[in-house]
Amino acid sequence: MTPIAAPDPLSLLRIFDVRFDAGARTAWHKHPHGQILYVTDGFGRVGRRGGPVEEIRPGDTVRIAPDEWHWHGAGPQSSMRHLAVQEAAADGSTAEFDTHVTESGYEG
Repeated sequence: MTPIAAPDPLSLLRIFDVRFDAGARTAWHKHPHGQILYVTDGFGRVGRRGGPVEEIRPGDTVRIAPDEWHWHGAGPQSSMRHLAVQEAAADGSTAEFDTHVTESGYEG
């Protein structure tokens, strides 16, 4: 995860360039103000608590609602890269993490 826009100290906007190797993914997590993912390379997956696993590819934009538990990562046979855009909370935090995603959860 590489920051690509160093914010002004008064700004809460955060933008990251995130790369995943094939099969890699985040743990379950949520963002206080939601998140936007824009896929730039490869193929990946997104899971939302209680929903199906979604396939994502270059050019896709994924909108995650505030405080929505989700995970994202590469597909099983492909790396994936995306831009992640989110607003930090007043205390500077951008995410709250939970448990790791199981293999069955990743497979959908």
